[in-house]
Amino acid sequence: MADRQVALITGGSRGIGRGIALALAGVGYDVAINHFDPDETAAEQTRKEIEALSRKCRAWKGDISSASDRADLLENVRREFGRLDLLVNNAGVAPLQRVDMLEATEESFDRLIGINLKGPYFLTQAVADWMIEQRKADPDRALSIINISSISAYTSSPSRGEYCISKAAVSMMTKLYADRLAECNINVYEIQPGIIATDMTAGVKDKYDKLIAEGVTPIKRWGTPEDIGKAVAAIAQGLFPFSTGQVFNVDGGFHLRRL
Repeated sequence: MADRQVALITGGSRGIGRGIALALAGVGYDVAINHFDPDETAAEQTRKEIEALSRKCRAWKGDISSASDRADLLENVRREFGRLDLLVNNAGVAPLQRVDMLEATEESFDRLIGINLKGPYFLTQAVADWMIEQRKADPDRALSIINISSISAYTSSPSRGEYCISKAAVSMMTKLYADRLAECNINVYEIQPGIIATDMTAGVKDKYDKLIAEGVTPIKRWGTPEDIGKAVAAIAQGLFPFSTGQVFNVDGGFHLRRL
């Protein structure tokens, strides 16, 4: 078994996932990346950047909503790394189109729920089983799971209702797994990003530029993938050992109720 801790990050080739991968490599983790990009360019670039930090990295393409792809992913991690200390459920998609929820399609709903909720739910199930197995062999191992949700878990956006529903469900998933896995000494955390500059938000940049300038967030700037990566790295270093089910707001203060 490798000596260094290993993290698996879904959706790890670009955006928030890339920020998380680089941050974890920076604090000593070897990194396994899942992605579903049309080509390998972004994943390959992220892999090279992690290896430049003298950390091992492997990237595998796979659809997180597919049971067979999830099984293949974990088999690859077992074969290449021999251990898994941290799962970061980051992979997620936006609706096919931003449309009024009265016009939304079942196709978009099923696709989004499959990737944003079903995939993480059952990947966590499989990873938890493996972590419990590892715990028996090494009782002192620090093992944890981090779910990346969104301010959309509690913020209404009727033009992308299925996305909000999926993120609200991920929040409940965090609570459920935190409860179930506490007896196994596996802590589960949730990070709720706010308005983050990624490919997903590029199409609504003007809208959010205006909202930020008008004060929708007390900290008047876009968030970055690096902001999320720093939060994940803090958790990954074991700085919150007596917390589980905890939600970390990385949103520029959006969650504050202000008068």
